[in-house]
Amino acid sequence: MTVKVQQKDFEASKEVAAMVDGCRNPGAIVTFTGLVRGHEERGKLEALELEHFPGMTEKQLEKVEGEARKRWDLQDCLIIHRHGPLKPKEQIVLVACISAHRSDAFEAASFLMDWLKTEAPFWKKEIYSDGTSWVEAKDADQEKAREWNK
Repeated sequence: MTVKVQQKDFEASKEVAAMVDGCRNPGAIVTFTGLVRGHEERGKLEALELEHFPGMTEKQLEKVEGEARKRWDLQDCLIIHRHGPLKPKEQIVLVACISAHRSDAFEAASFLMDWLKTEAPFWKKEIYSDGTSWVEAKDADQEKAREWNK
């Protein structure tokens, strides 16, 4: 299990290779890399700024990662989430799940991303040429997250 909250960018291939080296018998790796979108409803986004409370954020990410391990048979799991100012097309998040079988890896990665989109303690501010606005979780994302609790 690894959780990283950092400003610096990451190399997904290197992160995943390090995970695989530590696994006993990996059969499937599912990764998701999220990027900062550049065009939002207000127009062209100049930057997305993510704020968080160090210590608290990592603790919450570790908690949800532990929940994924309880629900699915995972050999390893990684969550990297960046904070600070990010430009469009920059990487913002990496979720990687390794298991013996693909279904566990897919389900766990999907669960983690749905949780990150709705519950992770990050505050996102969009920055445009004419001002800023705070981002709230979308209804569709909230609904997907609720489905995991059924």
